[in-house]
Amino acid sequence: MPGCFKKTLFALASLISFVSFILIVVAMGTPKWMTGKTLCKTGADLVNATDPELVKFIGEIYYGLFQGGKIRQCGLGGRRSKFTIFPHMVKKLNTGLHVMIIMFLCVAIFFSLVSFGFCILNAIKVPYRAIKGPAGVCLWNFLAGGFIVLAVTSFLAAVKLHQLTERIANFRENAFQFVILEEQFEDCFWLCVASGTAHAVNLLLTAISGIHFPKIKTKTEEANVTPEDIMY
Repeated sequence: MPGCFKKTLFALASLISFVSFILIVVAMGTPKWMTGKTLCKTGADLVNATDPELVKFIGEIYYGLFQGGKIRQCGLGGRRSKFTIFPHMVKKLNTGLHVMIIMFLCVAIFFSLVSFGFCILNAIKVPYRAIKGPAGVCLWNFLAGGFIVLAVTSFLAAVKLHQLTERIANFRENAFQFVILEEQFEDCFWLCVASGTAHAVNLLLTAISGIHFPKIKTKTEEANVTPEDIMY
């Protein structure tokens, strides 16, 4: 049986793995990874809008991995609409990169659950195989965290290098062209970052569990001095 200290560490690690799993699932299902402001360039150019008038042409956009929404402002009031990434819009984006982000997160979910199970196992007993012990816990947390890092990096590349927000804003816009004035990463994106950080914490906890602290010896019996001992 593992000691009380190791039990506590692995119980905490299992909780962190489960929280990481929840964070990824919530992040994937929420349509707010990015928000931004869009300018209807075509409308603004048509009326030769000056700075005070540009407000009438500035809309909003938000999106996640599967869906999103926007407010189009082209001088005649805002028009709200919602959209889904699959199956049509994804063809106009960098399809391979977008699918890879989702696949990376799905694999990270799997390894988070594996890490959760291995942490529970190590909290209950000492496995006789190294792959089921702390080495295995480190491996699964490293893999889970690694795939989250790949997903986050890929999403950053899609936004910054492949103009993901602008492509989404201009999807099926035949008469108007939209440009992005500003964009901001939202809570769901940072949930993924927090999930990756959680697995880094688990690696630290697993490393601490392998430290052998010196045991403090206490005297359980007091020495009995007899008259015979004094004589000698």
